[in-house]
Amino acid sequence: MAKEKTGGQKAARRRQRKKKGGITAKRKKEFTFRGYTMEELLEMPFDEMVLLLPARARRTLTRDMNDEQRIAFEVLKNENREVTRTHRRDVPIIPQFVGKKVAVYNGKEFIEFEIKPEMIGHFTGEFAMTRSEVKHSGPGVGATRGSKFLPLK
Repeated sequence: MAKEKTGGQKAARRRQRKKKGGITAKRKKEFTFRGYTMEELLEMPFDEMVLLLPARARRTLTRDMNDEQRIAFEVLKNENREVTRTHRRDVPIIPQFVGKKVAVYNGKEFIEFEIKPEMIGHFTGEFAMTRSEVKHSGPGVGATRGSKFLPLK
């Protein structure tokens, strides 16, 4: 005969603490970028916001962009398209881009993604990988004479 475990006094105390404490669901932490909330970043003047970005993105925005970068930057900033397609991989992501869908060309196809707050300061090309994983199969036709006699499983 197996004994049923009902728990001891320790388990009873634990149940009482749980009831008393009223376990609640974990609240999602609000996003901050360098100590500023998303609302503060959007209200901030462009010059101040640029100073918060990492060095490479800050340099791109302060030293002026070339014509193609500037066009892609303005299209992303101002237009409300469902998906913005671009070949420009070197456009820094700023808070005004958050929530927009972008399709960036990786050399073969357009990779679509939605810009999230965590992407601020990165470049659009970082989210459209240009290299894919190589998957090799068995030896090809005419490889070597020895490869003919590989055991088949």
